[in-house]
Amino acid sequence: MRTDLAVIGAGPAGIAACLAASRRDVRVALVDAAPGHGGQYFRRPAPGLDVEGAVPRHGRRTWTRLRDALAASTVDVRPEHHVWCVERESGGLTVHALLGPEQRESVALHADAVLLATGGYETVLPFPGWTLPGVVTAGGAQAMLKGGLVTPGRTVVVAGTGPLLLPVATGLAAAGVRVAALVESTHPARLPRHARALAGKLPEAAGYAARLLRHRVPVLTRHTVVRAHGEDRLTGVTVAALDAGGRVRPGTERLLPCDALAVGHGMLPHTDLAETLGCRLDGHAVAVDAEQRTDVPGVWAAGEATGIGGAALALAEGHIAGRSIAARLRGTAPDPDAWAPAARVRARGRTAAAALHALHAPPAHWGEGVPDDTVICRCEEVTAGAVREAVTLGAGDTRTVKLLTRAGMGWCQGRMCAPGVAAVTGCPPTPTRRPFARPVPLGVLAAGHEELAAYDRPHPPTPEGSP
Repeated sequence: MRTDLAVIGAGPAGIAACLAASRRDVRVALVDAAPGHGGQYFRRPAPGLDVEGAVPRHGRRTWTRLRDALAASTVDVRPEHHVWCVERESGGLTVHALLGPEQRESVALHADAVLLATGGYETVLPFPGWTLPGVVTAGGAQAMLKGGLVTPGRTVVVAGTGPLLLPVATGLAAAGVRVAALVESTHPARLPRHARALAGKLPEAAGYAARLLRHRVPVLTRHTVVRAHGEDRLTGVTVAALDAGGRVRPGTERLLPCDALAVGHGMLPHTDLAETLGCRLDGHAVAVDAEQRTDVPGVWAAGEATGIGGAALALAEGHIAGRSIAARLRGTAPDPDAWAPAARVRARGRTAAAALHALHAPPAHWGEGVPDDTVICRCEEVTAGAVREAVTLGAGDTRTVKLLTRAGMGWCQGRMCAPGVAAVTGCPPTPTRRPFARPVPLGVLAAGHEELAAYDRPHPPTPEGSP
């Protein structure tokens, strides 16, 4: 199939970009791995289930507007398309995706421009017992509640750091779960220094605080989970207070009985496709200019892929990207004044995002307290002791640790364990350029190779006079 613009990711940024571009006569195809559009923020239950409360209260009006506009547009929405690679070709770009739940058949989508709206994924730092059944990520608990109207347990501890913990805790409590505690490692005394940048977020935070009080959820600030307990599944967690340096204060441990733990330590941008294309990164995020363009011709990026900042920021970036793409595809220079309101929202959103990132930084000395027998890489069952041994053998970066221990060589390709490896070694986490964004069946690769070989194979000479 051929289209003008392929948008990868049907969250707030992707939908906003589709609408902005399609309204300017751009043919747009929107592909996403999920069976429905909306992304994690606007995730809804499957058809037939009660959807009341699935979308956050303060976002329902926005979601209704986006949903109706997308339905009325000319955008070609393609759900259950799992993109595994984007190739640059002489005629533009080709998006390769695996189809459906089984992901055994691939399809190619050819486009003049591509927008990467691939979102982000959670960071979880390891601790003893984090592999027990009943321990889930905070975002995973939220996805269960939004997408399936189910909860991870009856008594849940929500722990870690970051703004995601608030909607997770309040959402679970509203669903009838007993939230034994909200355990946040950040000290509230750090908030005043960021108050100005976060002024626009304070009403939303106050709403969450009121709901926590209404549901009588205990809040433990400057605390962290140090161990999860259980044999076949989780039975409780031990939490402890942190000192000013982020180390556990001896004698402050307490046991919280629970049958589920929702834990998360912030998020990282999904940059696999951007790295495959050779896009420059700014830290862990895709680097973009004022139009949301990457340094690769024909490739734009918006939303969490360019830095974790929430739905409002993603919508603004997506709108700017869509208008920029529409102008560039027509061969004209876009007018920044046309998206000035969105640019102001983007500026405020990025300022707030930077403040939240600084406020909710994980404990600085987390890795020092992880026991040697704690599994760091779940796929390859590599322990913290093995990672530390690699450092004593001369590993000075996470890539060398990976070569010496196989940490990061499993199914997730380091997406889950890389932050933990970095924390234990003291090395900064480094993005890894992967040839594919997800596992691909050999049959798909073989079929592609056969097609390419047939195309390149010399053809017999054409008889003189034949067409």
